[in-house]
Amino acid sequence: MNEHLVVVDLGYGDAGKGTVVDWACATLPVHAVVRFNGGAQAGHNVVLDDGRHHTFAQFGAGTFRGVRTHLSRFVVVDPLALSAEAEHLARLGVPDPFGLLTVDRDCLLATPYHVEAGRRRELARGAARHGSCGMGVGETIAYRLEHGELAPRAGDAPRELTRKLTVLREALGVEGPPVADCVAVYRAFAERVRLVDSSYTNGLVRQGPVVFEGAQGVLLDERWGFDPYTTWSTTTFANALELLDGAGAARLGVLRTYTTRHGPGPLVTEDPALELPEPHNTTGPWQGAFRLGHFDAVAHRYAAEAAGGVDGLALTHLDADVSRMCVRYDRPVTFAEPDRTARLLRASPIYEDGVSDWPAAVSHVVGAPVWLESYGPRARDKKASRPSLR
Repeated sequence: MNEHLVVVDLGYGDAGKGTVVDWACATLPVHAVVRFNGGAQAGHNVVLDDGRHHTFAQFGAGTFRGVRTHLSRFVVVDPLALSAEAEHLARLGVPDPFGLLTVDRDCLLATPYHVEAGRRRELARGAARHGSCGMGVGETIAYRLEHGELAPRAGDAPRELTRKLTVLREALGVEGPPVADCVAVYRAFAERVRLVDSSYTNGLVRQGPVVFEGAQGVLLDERWGFDPYTTWSTTTFANALELLDGAGAARLGVLRTYTTRHGPGPLVTEDPALELPEPHNTTGPWQGAFRLGHFDAVAHRYAAEAAGGVDGLALTHLDADVSRMCVRYDRPVTFAEPDRTARLLRASPIYEDGVSDWPAAVSHVVGAPVWLESYGPRARDKKASRPSLR
């Protein structure tokens, strides 16, 4: 492997980015994983041969392999959730999780105040809930857009952080813990991790192969997704390419052999009769139900185009007993139209049955070769077809 790899989900998330990144770090000379969007709401599942399992949120999915993680300036950092994740990794045998972590000092901080405000906003929507993860990530970004430099950041000095948190708590009109308690926790966090400036990523890229691990999916993108059922994050390759600053990288899109969605919003191919094992994704108190549908070639082709194209694909869940693909809808859906969400909610799928060669079928409809086939959750369940990925 002589180039960097950017891993992006071409669906609504949950396609298997974590298992793909873990495989890359287990088999390729990767020296760092860079997270480039989202925050603590990510859930990238990794299962080792010995049965150990962790859902990676802020740490990179290569952590079990000893590969360090860098949280770039595009990540919303939640120190409380990060500490809990580090504790779980330590219990699973990772000697010093924080020793494998660097954080850009310009990262926005998600606080208990953001969490409370975001959950309150979601509850107020009633039956029209958007499917928030309840982690305050969207509220953190919204606050920064409205208040600019008043938004708390990972590198803020204690006095500045105290001022910002006081203003934040009042502006959001929430209760939450005392500001002094939050400042004490964040000071301990800043002393435990290594904070760096934004030039650090350039150094990582020059040192050797880096995997850029995306969160969520392109169909949830703040610009290209289906409003209001979107994330407050750029889920395409754009942030990673900006961080690469012209360095070469392969763009890898991840898909399942069937389409899923966590929570409300369009899922044209949803089929309640589709029963497939799902050990790690369940109904959540904030996101809602984990929904299953047949492979939606129309939506995934759109995702690849919205992301600016892909160089290759990682196709997961090839061990699933599925054989149906949606090849078109029963009505025109122009994704460029502002009412595309309403159009999708009214659309019905037109299927092609009897799909058996999934790599060939998906490659054909998306317009990119399948570089990695995955027949299970572990690294040994993967088969690479591109020479530089072997």
